Amino acid sequence: MRCDKRHMLLYAVTDRAWVGKKTLYEQVEAALRGGVTCVQLREKELDAAAFLQEARDICTLCRRYGVPFIVNDNVDIAIASGADGIHVGQKDLSAEEVRLHVGDAMILGVSVHTVEEARRAVQDGADYLGLGSVFPTSTKTDVDQMPNDTLLAICNAVDVPIVAIGGIHRNNLLQLSGSGVDSVALVSAIFSAEDIEGTCRELRTLAEKMVKP
Repeated sequence: MRCDKRHMLLYAVTDRAWVGKKTLYEQVEAALRGGVTCVQLREKELDAAAFLQEARDICTLCRRYGVPFIVNDNVDIAIASGADGIHVGQKDLSAEEVRLHVGDAMILGVSVHTVEEARRAVQDGADYLGLGSVFPTSTKTDVDQMPNDTLLAICNAVDVPIVAIGGIHRNNLLQLSGSGVDSVALVSAIFSAEDIEGTCRELRTLAEKMVKP
């Protein structure tokens, strides 16, 4: 599966912090029913065997809905689970190294924070870029908010899909209209919701409105 900005439109990034009455699998399925267009599995706590089994299960689920499945950081799990893609940050393997590991068929996403990082990532094989944090966020404490002029400069510097992330929710999503971003990635706004499916339906409508010319 190749990267298409339509597949990036409403990008759900998992977080085990909100697993409770429902399993992560059930939460992801609710998000898919609500209209998310891409799912990234982010796991920091599971051992390798449990992570791989979860990745395989959610990959199969995403295939049923025709939605790309991305694994965060772990190249080995991405390959072994049959994932559609891998997403890495600046502290992980370089985009060039990851591309060598996964080949040309797998979607490669890279988190960037400057125009220089964005251009280098695309040159090294990135199919899309993650930009953030675009708003204040409590999900990741080691990331500063990206200035608007940097966001605009990166969007103007590259020609791959741009995914905005960080602190995005229903009340501020439309503030990204006209910024040049092609899509939004959400964590807590989706997975902390009591009604994940209904929340995603609302977010999908807002995301579609955001990208309209």
